[in-house]
Amino acid sequence: MSTRTAFVSTAWLAERLSDSHVRVLDATYVLPGVPRNAEAEFLERHIPGAQFFDIDAYKDNESDLPHMLPDPDSFAEDMSDLGISNDCTVICYDSYGLMSAARPWWMFRTFGHDKVFVLDGGLKQWLAEGRPLESGPTTPPRQGRFNARFRPELVSDRDAVLTALDTPAVQIIDARGAGRFAGTEPEPRAKLAGGHMPGAQNVPFASLLDPATGLILPKAQIEARFVAAGIDLKRPIITSCGSGVSACVLAIGLYELGRADVSVYDGSWSEWGGYPGLPIATGVAAAL
Repeated sequence: MSTRTAFVSTAWLAERLSDSHVRVLDATYVLPGVPRNAEAEFLERHIPGAQFFDIDAYKDNESDLPHMLPDPDSFAEDMSDLGISNDCTVICYDSYGLMSAARPWWMFRTFGHDKVFVLDGGLKQWLAEGRPLESGPTTPPRQGRFNARFRPELVSDRDAVLTALDTPAVQIIDARGAGRFAGTEPEPRAKLAGGHMPGAQNVPFASLLDPATGLILPKAQIEARFVAAGIDLKRPIITSCGSGVSACVLAIGLYELGRADVSVYDGSWSEWGGYPGLPIATGVAAAL
């Protein structure tokens, strides 16, 4: 099992807040219908020096789907405006422990930047340890330019998933909760069918986290979660979720197990569940 990790500890970050090559991003994202404002919460309190990474802003503006991956040039321009260059080490966090912070981690990797990590336990752990906070907006530092190098193998679209359904070697893992996966609980976005792609397996993203702290589980326990769902860790994998956010938590969990090649279905159920004619299954999937 690989010793590589995509996570840094709160202690690691606390020692490096003054490092001019470290950039901290608060990537808290709120699901539709939840009465919260992530940016307002950021302005109220955040890790010193952090900037707000708005998942709904850094997107493909031509797509009707939520926060689809932007083109490389747009992402490079936006990250340069945040003061991020290719020399920077980027640390992402969210207020949950881990739910949305893996999305920018995946985006940076997809655009060729490997010096990106997630803060283990996020703001929740930072607060529990009584570490310093600040409020108000953060002025982006000016340092160089970010250049993007697109890695298409880390992204899947609808056609790739359709092909995967007919390719027994490829596994699709859905990060949504069991009820949404089975189609017994409603989707947070209106007009979406319930259920999942036929043959997909369900590993709710929260099952990879300590429920009390939001910290990522030890690697052996992460592996056990995937194996219990019938996942062969040596075969190709596409992860999915509601809109391409928590699918990245599965991708980062698999990265911890040495799988740096996992692809994320960017449109996820926001596309699949609203697109006419696509196959949909309901109920609980059987382990392979």
